[in-house]
Amino acid sequence: MEKLNVGIIGLGAVGERLLKQFTEHPLSRVVAVSDVNTARMEEVQSRMPDAAAFTDYRNMLSSEAVNLIYVAVPPKLHHKMVLDAFAANKHVLCEKPLANSLQEARYMMDAAASAGVVNAIHFPLPYSGPVHELQRRLEAGFIGKVKRIEQKMHFPAWPRAWQQNPWIAGREQGGFIREISPHYIQLIHQLFGRTKKVNSYIDFPEDPSACETGILARMELQDGTPVLINGLSGVAKEEEIAFTVYGDKGVLSLKNWSVLTGRTLDGEEVLLERETGRDGIIDELAKAVSGKEAKLVTFQEGFAVQETLEKLLNRG
Repeated sequence: MEKLNVGIIGLGAVGERLLKQFTEHPLSRVVAVSDVNTARMEEVQSRMPDAAAFTDYRNMLSSEAVNLIYVAVPPKLHHKMVLDAFAANKHVLCEKPLANSLQEARYMMDAAASAGVVNAIHFPLPYSGPVHELQRRLEAGFIGKVKRIEQKMHFPAWPRAWQQNPWIAGREQGGFIREISPHYIQLIHQLFGRTKKVNSYIDFPEDPSACETGILARMELQDGTPVLINGLSGVAKEEEIAFTVYGDKGVLSLKNWSVLTGRTLDGEEVLLERETGRDGIIDELAKAVSGKEAKLVTFQEGFAVQETLEKLLNRG
């Protein structure tokens, strides 16, 4: 199987996480990094002396050593960098959300279809053990008929301590609606299909440049099953992210990304699955780059997620 020779654009907190996975995985290696923050880039390169370093990502794209570009920069930069990578005939893994507007996302989806290269969005949940078990339990009828789906996002502070930077706190491209919701929109699409009738109520602070502090939203599956979204920051509690599916016979809940619990009408809540590691996306990327069938969340699905995200943001 062809090895992934990865060039990473963007070395912030998100880029660092997948950089580690690419470095440790036997089917991939990081051969180049790029960031406008030279101090940060030099710090990363000191740990990876064999990786080439570029302050201008366009010089990385001309490197024959790189066959996959991982775009790990803020959303409003995705469009230009991804199109440049396609023009250089590079396979692309892009951070979520796909773009910073529906128009950009549509253009990127169309460009991906024309480029003839592998394209994928970095959604880790589809490759996780708890999500596989969640899907298996749903298909086996563990909770019976689905009555409601809820997504909760509660934070003592936003941005969180480990992601302090200007853009993620800003209204233009930051906030937890953009950062967290796309993961669960994709999961809903995967498990239940597309949504409709999105009604969203967002709370904003007085500062017009600052991101949201709360959201209450309701949408529906195609069969009318309600999907509720409850997001809030600045609350006196530990961070809580939960995706819960309620049925007439039981409940399944994916808690804080990695723990699946279940409960039936006549039993107590039990642990069903706990995630121990997430590098399944690298296996699938390696398959795709080698011309084999792979399970990836492509730009086409990324566009569908963007459609719902824009409606949640009251921009769709």
